[in-house]
Amino acid sequence: MEGELELLHVLKNSFYVFLGACCFGILSTVVKLAYQEGFLFQEVMISQFGTGWLILLLLMLFFGRQKVTGKQFLRLAGVGLCTCLTGVTYYLALQSIPASIAVVLLFQFTWIGVIIEAIVKRQWPDKSTVISVIILFVGTIMAGGILGANELQLNWKGTLLGLTAALMMALFVFFSGRVETQMSPITRSFYTSTGGLILLTILFTPKVYTEISLFDNGLWLFGLILGVFGVVLPVLLFALGAPKISTGLATILGAGELPVAVIASVLVLSEQVTALQWIGVIVILLGIAYPQMAAQKGGRVPAVQR
Repeated sequence: MEGELELLHVLKNSFYVFLGACCFGILSTVVKLAYQEGFLFQEVMISQFGTGWLILLLLMLFFGRQKVTGKQFLRLAGVGLCTCLTGVTYYLALQSIPASIAVVLLFQFTWIGVIIEAIVKRQWPDKSTVISVIILFVGTIMAGGILGANELQLNWKGTLLGLTAALMMALFVFFSGRVETQMSPITRSFYTSTGGLILLTILFTPKVYTEISLFDNGLWLFGLILGVFGVVLPVLLFALGAPKISTGLATILGAGELPVAVIASVLVLSEQVTALQWIGVIVILLGIAYPQMAAQKGGRVPAVQR
């Protein structure tokens, strides 16, 4: 009975992390729509983090007031730097390499996250985690559209930016499960988003706030969608679920972003997706589910945060 309750506990928190990853999945489609409307990179990023920060501020004022020390703030802001740098480096990578290559580079965070956990715990990942990462890697190559492409357009700058985005994503997942986990999720999420907004202010300089108008040209709508699905929901969901499961499992569940990104591009942008890419989406979903299935088959509870 106790084992079943623990299993349900892990499955519930795994679902939170998976939903958070799915929220990230719609961002690429919304960003493409924003670019089609003529909005610039800086406008998109500031509207995303600015709107997300305001929503979390309201949530914290009503539901999550909690004293935070300077040291705690710096730790949580550091987590926000990771998620912010994920977006910045990924969007910049898209400017110099094809989207299919950028996606595959970003999704290297799956094995990077597993390696980070192995280094911290000083032990090799278990067999089911390794198999899952291999399945995810194969699925990502297929779903990313690299196979069958006429030629691969790579340059060192775009490749480095894509891999940096993967590292930042892996660090975000890792720290989401370890930094100030005793705080309420709303408080953690607010100060995390504050760190991301501070970084953007430094990168773009404070002058950017006087140059961007949310309401005159419809940027507010994109900012609202990006803020909710790119800042508020994923940060909250990762804050809820990641501390209760292992980093390796959280990283694997984070791969749920790509299937949602593919589906959103088809439904919203009417992009053409090949049969091989759909197979890749299915393979990714199998890779995500594999650790849970292997744990149940072996009569044990999937990886839990210790």
